[in-house]
Order: sequence, then structure tokens, then C-alpha cells
Amino acid sequence: MSHRGSRVLRLDALARVEGEAGLHLTVHDGTVAEARLRIYEPPRFFEAFLVGRGHGEPPDITSRICGICPVAYQMTACQAVERACGVTVGGPLAELRRLLYYGEWIESQSLHIHLLHAPDFFGHPSAVELARDQRGAVERGLRIKQAGNAIMEQLGGRAIHPINVRIGGFYRAPAPAELVPLAERLRRAHDDALETVRWVSGFDFPDAAYDGPLLAMRDPGRYAIDSGTPAVMAAGAGSNGATSVGALPVEEFEHHVVERQVPHSTALVSELDGHHYLTGSLARYAISGQWLHPSALEAAREAGLGDPATGAVCRNPFRSIIVRAVEVAHAVAEALRIIDAYEPPSRPYVEVPPRSATGCAATEAPRGLLYHRYAMDADGTLTLARIVPPTAQNQAAIEDDLRRQVQSRLDGPGEPADDEELTALCERAVRNHDPCISCSAHFLDLTVERG
Repeated sequence: MSHRGSRVLRLDALARVEGEAGLHLTVHDGTVAEARLRIYEPPRFFEAFLVGRGHGEPPDITSRICGICPVAYQMTACQAVERACGVTVGGPLAELRRLLYYGEWIESQSLHIHLLHAPDFFGHPSAVELARDQRGAVERGLRIKQAGNAIMEQLGGRAIHPINVRIGGFYRAPAPAELVPLAERLRRAHDDALETVRWVSGFDFPDAAYDGPLLAMRDPGRYAIDSGTPAVMAAGAGSNGATSVGALPVEEFEHHVVERQVPHSTALVSELDGHHYLTGSLARYAISGQWLHPSALEAAREAGLGDPATGAVCRNPFRSIIVRAVEVAHAVAEALRIIDAYEPPSRPYVEVPPRSATGCAATEAPRGLLYHRYAMDADGTLTLARIVPPTAQNQAAIEDDLRRQVQSRLDGPGEPADDEELTALCERAVRNHDPCISCSAHFLDLTVERG
């Protein structure tokens, strides 16, 4: 089949991603003219729902944005409101928050690795078919995920949409004895997580590279998840050993990250200082990889990711599955550390009295940097809410990745690609970035023209 002439490839619904989206690809005379990730889920209006509510309500309301990453929304909302009120939560309460966040990381990353992403590397359409010849690996992944769910249930009250989180801390803090069963489960999960790193590192990875800017939280001394400052690694950095990272204070986030509407998406598309960029696992590993738990860092080196302490950066989106597996090993090890050192706080929360102010915060959801900003009156009534989820930030980079990968296939040797092969290639390219499309569905301004 010749690849000359015009071809239009449409995929109405992507499989094995969170949420609903489609693809539109146009090829003209062997050149990819257009690649669009069509996010068509209905607007969700969460920001509008928040206006007029009390300053203690954002953690519960925003957790409903996502069923697999609710803690990310809760933690970011809590920190933004607390910043506005001039309150800092530290000590055992901060450690408990981090433990809950690790629970979400463990269950969410394991879900993507084993049930959504790994089938691509074996040519299977789903995890059900994958389990027929990789049963042990799939069962191992489910055990890891169950360990994460157990943390969510113990600290959050339930595995989905936790109910024990409030601004200032928790409604109830656990007794040390209640965490003992978690530790026992996590020790098994740590061995499983390291074995998963070895398993995914043996996959066959196509050559590919994303060379644009990378954005992730940075907190020197720790692999930043719930703390730190947004940081940017410049386009192309890491390929020649140069890995300089620039700080982007969270208060200036919206000056640099600008959202715009596009006709084909109910998600707003973000640009960082006028350029598409990537946030998520590859960005985190590039910016904070040297501060992984020692067992996870050693696993990363053995898996061929290189040593981030010496400037190694992984920019191949297909290898993001290795980085996620390393992050699971890190999260399990850190969760064990927190449980072993846990001493109950004197109170499960600190008071957060309202005041007329604006506060913003960012944390690392499994899929990338998540930003919240709230403004409130003196009595705590919210007058503004702004949420920038990771998938909306990645949408332009995903479309650029689609263009490059399809063009590379069209320009490469061998038989010309047919539509079925290009469709499979595009779906893999999207799943490399683990988009959570429901999280990103935003809203479009409505303009009515009447005669």
C-alpha cells in the first residue's frame, strides 16, 4: 500500500485509558499534517461548584473529580486552602498525609502498568488476554494494587473517594497497632514491586524521544510528591549530560502555564511559556530521580534507566512503564519507613481559621503535576477556584508525540504502514503518557450568535 496521497485516520474511542477520547490523524503526501487527541467528555463544572462553598469543602468536592487519584486532589486542595489561611501542617500529620498519598500512587501506578500499559508490549488487546500467558505477572500486579488500596482504606476510610481527609489533617488518626497489618502487606509488595521493575525492563522498547521541556515538583533531598516547588528541565536537557533545572514558584505558576481552548477538546490545552511540555513520570525521574529510596534507585540502575545523580534522563515515552514501576517500589519502601517510625499526633488535625486571602499549591498526582488556587472571603466562603490537572497540561505534548511517531514510521524502512498499524501505534503512544481524561475535562465558553 502506498503512503502517498491523503489519508485520514479516525479512532472514535481509545481503549485502556481513563476516560473517553478519540484520535484524528491526517496524512498528506507522506507527511503528518495533523494529529488531534479529541477529548469529548462532557464539561464537569467543578470549579463553578466550589464557588460559594465553605473553605473546608474543597477536599471532599474535588476528590470526586477522579476515582483513581482522589488523594491528589484532596492533598492539593488542603495545601492551597491552608496556604491561604497561613497554616502549615507538619510532623506526624504530614507523614500520614504522605502515607495516604503513597497508597494512591501504589494502586494507581500498578493499575496502569499491569492492566492498561503492559498488554501493548505483548500485542494483547486487554489484561484478560495478557493474563493467559503472563498470569504470574498480572497476579503480582494485583497484589501490589491491593496493598495500595489497603492504605487508602485504613487512612482514608475507603479505597475510592476517601472520607477521612480534612483541611488541617484528618478526622481521625490511626493507632500504631492499626498500621501493623499494612506493614506486613507492604513487605510482600516491596518484593513484588522490585520484581515488576525487572519484568518491565525486559520489554521490547521502540526508539523514541520526547525532547521538549519537563515540568515536575522539586524538593531537594526527597523524591517530591506532596511538597516542593514546580521546576522545569529545559528542552533537550539530559541528552548531553546538561540537566540544569529552573525553579518556577507556585505563586507564579499561572504566569508561565497558560491554558487555551481548542475546538476538538473539552480539556483546556496548556502551554509553558508558549511551548508544549511534559509532566508525569518521565519529568519526575529527570528532576528528582537522585532522591529515590535506595532500593528503588538501585532497581532503576539495574533496569537500564541510568543514574539520575550523574545526569541520566529517560526521554523515551515507551520506557515510562519502567519509571512507573520504579516509582511504585519507591512508594512502597517509603510507606514502610513512615509506618515503622509512626508516632500518633496529639490531635488528628490543626485548626485552619478562615481569612480573606488567596492560596495556591501543587503536588504530584501519579499522572503529573496538579495545581489548585482558591480565593475566599473573611468567613471562608470561596469566591474563586482554579484547577489545572496533569492531562490537560500534557495534551499538546501527546499530540506532538503522535505526529513524530507516526511520521517516523512513515519515513522508516519496510512495508508502508496500513491504517490498522497506525491506529495501534497511536493508541500505544497515548497510553505511554497514562492520560486521565475524565480529570482533564473542563469547560468551554458558550457563545450564541443570534440574527
